[in-house]
Amino acid sequence: MITIAGAGLAGLASAYELAKRGASVTIFERAEKPGENSVARFAGGMLAPYCERESAEENVITLGCTAADWWAQVTPVTRHGTLVVAPPRDHAELTRFARRTSHFDEVDGQVITQLEPALEGRFERGLFFKEEAHLDPRQALADLTKAVEELGVEIRYGTDAPSRVDLNCTAMAAGLPDLRAVRGEMAVLHCPDVKLSRVIRLLHPRMPLYLVPRADGLFMIGGTMVESSSDRPPTLRSLTEMMSAAFAIHPAFAEASVVEIGAGLRPAFPDNLPRLVERDGVLHLNGLYRHGFLLAPAMAQQAAEQLLSETCK
Repeated sequence: MITIAGAGLAGLASAYELAKRGASVTIFERAEKPGENSVARFAGGMLAPYCERESAEENVITLGCTAADWWAQVTPVTRHGTLVVAPPRDHAELTRFARRTSHFDEVDGQVITQLEPALEGRFERGLFFKEEAHLDPRQALADLTKAVEELGVEIRYGTDAPSRVDLNCTAMAAGLPDLRAVRGEMAVLHCPDVKLSRVIRLLHPRMPLYLVPRADGLFMIGGTMVESSSDRPPTLRSLTEMMSAAFAIHPAFAEASVVEIGAGLRPAFPDNLPRLVERDGVLHLNGLYRHGFLLAPAMAQQAAEQLLSETCK
C-alpha cells in the first residue's frame, strides 16, 4: 500500500502512475470534494513547453514535451498550437521572445488571419508554435480523478493524512524549506462573438498575458506572477491589465461578461523547477510553479519509479 497526502494535480498524477504499475494506492484529501482546494483549478491548462522556455530552464522542454500525449490518455486535449502576437509598438518583445524560444514559425498578418479569422487585420507579425496544445484544467482534474478511481485508487475526502505518508503532494501546506508562494490571477470571460481555436499569447513589456479558449464561448485570461502569500481575490490593477489585454486581442471583448475571477498560490522553489525531496523519510513532490499541467506527468512518473524502487528493496 502506498499512501499519498493531497488529491490535487500532483497527487492524482502520481496515483495514476503508481496504479498503472500495479501499486495499491490511498490518497488522503482534506477537501470534501474533488479539486476544491487545488490551485490547478485556476490554471490556464497550456501544454506549451516551447513557449515556456522564454522564461524557464531547458528542463521545462525536456520534462514537458510528452505532456500532451500523457493527458490525452485521460482527458480531451486540443492540439491547435499557440499563437504569440504583439501590437506594432511591442514588436521588440516579439523579437526577444523568438530569440529565447524554438519550434515556431514566423507568421505575417495573412497567415494569422488564416489561423484565426477573428484576428483579421489585428496583428502584423506573430510566432506560431504548432506543436503545442491546451486542455480544460477543471475537466482534466475531474477526468484524472475518475481514471485513478477506475484503477482502484481510494481517495478519502474530508480526511487529514496520517503523520507519515509515502508521498506528500500538499503544495504550500507541505512547509518545505525554500518553497515560496507565487500568486496567479485569472478571469473567465463569456464572449460568444469571438471565435478562437488556440491559445493566444499577447506580449507586453510589463505583463505578457494569455487567452485560452474554452467551450461555449468562454475564455480564460491570465498571466500574472505576483510574489505574495495572500490568496485574496485579484487586484484591480491585475484585472485592468487582463481586460485591457483581452480588448487588445479583439475589441469585442469589451462587451464580454465576466463569469469568474480567481487567484491561487502556486508553490515554487528558487529556480522555479519542481523537485522530488526526501524529508524525514517522506518523499515530497512539489514546486510545480506555473507549469503544473505541463510538468506533472513527468514528475509523477519519476515519483512512482522512486517509490516503487524503494518498496522493492
